[in-house]
Amino acid sequence: MKVKNFFSFLKKPTLQLIIIFFKTNNMHIAVAGNIGAGKTSLTELLSKHYKWDSNFEDVIDNPYLDDFYNHMERWSFNLQIFFLRSRFKQLESFKGNKVNVIQDRTIYEDAYIFAPNLHAMGLMNLRDYENYKNLFELMESSVKGPDLLIYLRSSIPNLVNKIHKRGRVYENSISINYLSRLNERYEAWITKYDKGKLLIIDVDDLDFVENKKDLKTIIELIDKELK
Repeated sequence: MKVKNFFSFLKKPTLQLIIIFFKTNNMHIAVAGNIGAGKTSLTELLSKHYKWDSNFEDVIDNPYLDDFYNHMERWSFNLQIFFLRSRFKQLESFKGNKVNVIQDRTIYEDAYIFAPNLHAMGLMNLRDYENYKNLFELMESSVKGPDLLIYLRSSIPNLVNKIHKRGRVYENSISINYLSRLNERYEAWITKYDKGKLLIIDVDDLDFVENKKDLKTIIELIDKELK
C-alpha cells in the first residue's frame, strides 16, 4: 500500500495521534534560570504533566557544594568541573534515547554564566578558568542544544525570597551581589541564545507551584512552542 493511500485510509483522530507522536518523540526541554528562580519545581511539574522523564541538577550528592559556599575561591574549579561532567553525562544519555526529557539547568549556564562570573569575581584563577573553557568547548562539539529552552526571568528580591523560603543551609551565605552578577550574565546570555527555540517567562508575579492557573498559563505557552 502506498504511503499516501495508507494515510488517507486512517481516520482523522488516528492520523493526528501519529503525527503528534512523531513530532514530539525524543524531545528535549531545558529549564534555565538563576538560583531560586524555580527551575527544579517547574521541571517536576512539567514532567508530571507531560509524563516525560526528568533530569535534575545534582545537588544532593554533590561533594563540593557545601565547601564551595563556605570557601568559594578554594572550591570553585572543583565545583564547576563536577557540574560540567554531570550535565555532559546527562546529555550523552539522551542520545539514542526514545523518551522525552525535561532537564533542570543546561550545560551552557555553567560555561557562560557561573564559571566566567567566578573568574570575574576573582574566585577562579585564569589557569583554572582557561582549562575549564577548553574542556567545555571539547564537550560542546559533541552535544546539541535543547529543542526548547525555558528561561525563568526573576528579580533579585524574588530570588532572595525563594531561596530563604526553601531553606537550604548551604545557600545561606549567598550574597545579593553574587545573585545580581549572575542575573546580569543570564540576561546577556539569553539575548544571544541561538541553540534552539526560546521561551522567556517572567516569574515574579507567578506562583506555578501553589496556583494551578499560573501553571496552566505556562503549559499553554509551552504547547504553542511545541506545535
